[in-house]
Amino acid sequence: MAASPMEAGMHTHIARVPMIAMLALSFHISSSVVYAGPLEDGQAAYERGDYATALQQFRPLAEQGNASAQNDLGWMYSQGNGVNQDFKEAMKWYRLAAEHGSARAQYNLGVMYHQGSGIPKNLQEAMKLYRMAATQGDAQAQYNLGFMYANGEGVPKDVLRGYMWWNIAAEQGNATAWASLDGISHMMTKQQVANAKAMAQTCKASNYKQCG
Repeated sequence: MAASPMEAGMHTHIARVPMIAMLALSFHISSSVVYAGPLEDGQAAYERGDYATALQQFRPLAEQGNASAQNDLGWMYSQGNGVNQDFKEAMKWYRLAAEHGSARAQYNLGVMYHQGSGIPKNLQEAMKLYRMAATQGDAQAQYNLGFMYANGEGVPKDVLRGYMWWNIAAEQGNATAWASLDGISHMMTKQQVANAKAMAQTCKASNYKQCG
């Protein structure tokens, strides 16, 4: 869908908000009972800084197709924790997890494309991946998607959609989204804010199927 037109007199400058860095391990527990124990053990090991044990737990699960372990292994390679930093290897595991539907991996891969971390920067690919994660309810992806719309990164600038995604992320408790909403609302008319809030409600009510 094309970007919403701006109202006459709208401020053209949107203050840029610093990008959120890729999150540490999301620690989403797999729904598979077979993997639950080793995955939890690996995540606990990672959290206490025992990267060797974490790697030992994650790799077999990742090779067997567990998306959570694939994402966690990708994170270890992207950060160089317990392994040599290797963005190509990180991307490989993130992509496998993303293809299995992991919202966290879709987000992490999106950040790599957005920031050009070890790969050519590709804003269109970043937006596509953020949207995939955002429509699964990932608040960080929702924030970054709003950031791209509000600043016109990879898409025409659209403050209404920027506000919409920040509003959705903020309602999930994302503090950066709350701060961004406060800033952008001063650059919008009351009607624009109302319209953007209505868009957010429609998006959520449709289970992210009518988000524009």
